[in-house]
Amino acid sequence: MPTTSLVLALCAAFVHAGWNLLLSRARDSEAATAVALAAGALAFAPVAAATWQVGARALPYAAGSAALELVYLGLLARAYQEGELSVVYPVARGSSPLLILIFSLVVLGATLDSAAIVGICLVAGGVVLVRGSGEVARRRDLRMALAIGAAIAAYTLLDKQGLEHAHPLSYLELVVALPALVYVPLLARKRGVAALQAELNGASIAAGLGMFGAFGLALAAIRLAPSDSLAAVQAVRETSVVIAVVLARLLLGEQVTRLRLAGAVTVVAGVAAIAVA
Repeated sequence: MPTTSLVLALCAAFVHAGWNLLLSRARDSEAATAVALAAGALAFAPVAAATWQVGARALPYAAGSAALELVYLGLLARAYQEGELSVVYPVARGSSPLLILIFSLVVLGATLDSAAIVGICLVAGGVVLVRGSGEVARRRDLRMALAIGAAIAAYTLLDKQGLEHAHPLSYLELVVALPALVYVPLLARKRGVAALQAELNGASIAAGLGMFGAFGLALAAIRLAPSDSLAAVQAVRETSVVIAVVLARLLLGEQVTRLRLAGAVTVVAGVAAIAVA
């Protein structure tokens, strides 16, 4: 992999872990998510407009993806409000490629090679280690994380088809701006405008910029990498799992044991194996 692609993929991993950290540490993660979503969509709108290219065939996929993004963000905000970043993030990120692989096997009739089998075992083992003891709160975090992973897997499958008929940046704006138009008013009605105003700060805005920035960095890494290095780019991006767990320990004070950290590393190894399968 070219050095530039490696650096960009690593930056994408740090930015992705960073915006999740910012939402997780917010006093009101749900309100912070709404502010971040709106801020990111507004800031990115001029860039999307300048590169706008969305074919009619992309619209059904974009609509479905936008609905799933709304579910994903709602689940993510609730999970961070009630749970721990060092549990939710690794399980959500690790389970989504595993679920995509299972879908490909069952529905699309894909074959399972040795690398994929190793990847499945590693992700499953990593999730067990991340979960740790069987506390009720930990089990709740695990269920939420798996639901988030399912949402990620579902909109990823739709996006794969939709992006064949649209420019990536235009498509991203479409599938994020639409949920913002729904999530922000709903939360304002449910919690009051004051809740949103309380989270209208630099951290929430930075999180919104990070949502788009991580995608842009990953896209740049993919475009600069040769076709035989795309799996490596994906694997490097998934180091965000370990980054998020370390940041949760250093900045959030979460009790990240050696087993949980080992679980995060194992999840990354499993996703890497699935990526090269």
